[in-house]
Amino acid sequence: MKRIALWTILSVLLVLVLAGAGTAAYVAYALKPPEAKPGSVRINVSPGLGSGQIAKLLEANGLIRDAKVFRYYLVYKKEGGRFQAGEYEMTPGMELDAIIAKLNDGDTVRRETLRFTIPEGFTVMQVADKLSEQPGFDRKTFLELAESREPFGSVKWVADIPDDPRLRHRLEGYLFPETYELKKESTAKDIVMRMVSEIDRKLADLPADWPDKLKQSGLTFHQIMTVASLIEREVVVDEERPVVASVIYNRLKAGMKLQIDATVQYVLDKPKERLFEKDLQIDSPYNTYKIAGLPPGPIASPSLKSIRAALYPAQTNYLFYVTKSDGTQSHQFAETYAQHLKNIEDSKKR
Repeated sequence: MKRIALWTILSVLLVLVLAGAGTAAYVAYALKPPEAKPGSVRINVSPGLGSGQIAKLLEANGLIRDAKVFRYYLVYKKEGGRFQAGEYEMTPGMELDAIIAKLNDGDTVRRETLRFTIPEGFTVMQVADKLSEQPGFDRKTFLELAESREPFGSVKWVADIPDDPRLRHRLEGYLFPETYELKKESTAKDIVMRMVSEIDRKLADLPADWPDKLKQSGLTFHQIMTVASLIEREVVVDEERPVVASVIYNRLKAGMKLQIDATVQYVLDKPKERLFEKDLQIDSPYNTYKIAGLPPGPIASPSLKSIRAALYPAQTNYLFYVTKSDGTQSHQFAETYAQHLKNIEDSKKR
């Protein structure tokens, strides 16, 4: 009996040893990279995936041999807690540590993007021209969207644009000037939505009391954007923006026509270097040489600096300004017409 018990014990030990050796051999095999293959594999690690789920994803795509063994390897290496979501490009045959490092670093595939910059003071038509440089851009749809309301009704300021048939382009002034980066496959609608949504983000950079200033002005937001667009097209020197804003408000208060050249340029099919008397007689609700008050809407996309100036104008008695001829693109301001005429003459002498 003793001999039989001894042989039983020895047999069990032998089985355990052989099993252990087999397990060790399999683990060693499972920790080796799969056979290298030409080409690469892309995997998408969704946000919230745990290391065990990622291991199964790697196994399913032939990047590791065994998800369970890989998971134990992560525990041994104290890894797996820093893996980042995203789309990865990997090559079958990569070492496990290289895969771990890639997931830790978030070394994801850089997707092709649509990147463009809209300068301050651009009109809807200029924005369309700029975007037309992008391959596949649908200019016709873009311009149709610039006249529409429904697709952008969720954007407060766009929803508040008045239904005024005199508006040349409904979204004029609301395509915020900025550098944008969108997905390569973005549609014209995606682009417009991104641009009009930028207004809210930029308004957050204004002083917290700006809604109070808007209310105190007695103007609607649409009218403030109109004033800001006039400032944008008239001013180059930043320090002068609040001063030109004061001239606009002073003239409105006095019942004077604004007589701003930029509004005439907006009406022309092609802007001119110099306006003639006949240009000032153009019949248009935007021609501030003929209409009283503000035009029906913005004439360009204003910068945040111009929006700030429209909300926080300087306190002056100026009613006139003329561009200096010294190349600085700054202005001379005047309270009286006589002083204005003198400034014009002085400007001509330089």
